Amino acid sequence: MKRILFAALIMSFAAGSAMAQATCETKAVSKDGKALAGAAKTAFVNKCKKDACEGKAVSKDGKVLSGAAKNSFMAKCEKDA
Repeated sequence: MKRILFAALIMSFAAGSAMAQATCETKAVSKDGKALAGAAKTAFVNKCKKDACEGKAVSKDGKVLSGAAKNSFMAKCEKDA
């Protein structure tokens, strides 16, 4: 019984955190609350993904990446985001 309760507790935390994450697609709304479309949406989503990945571009040593390493990381991160 304890295992079932523990598993249910873990699942509820996992589901809650997954639902709380707002993606760039869901953030793409205009000032009046309407969803963006076309070129405006594409530009917003690309900028949002770039901004989200920019802070994560650090090496294992904690130093900011630069050059080819940063370009490679940003391309992978933006594709996955």
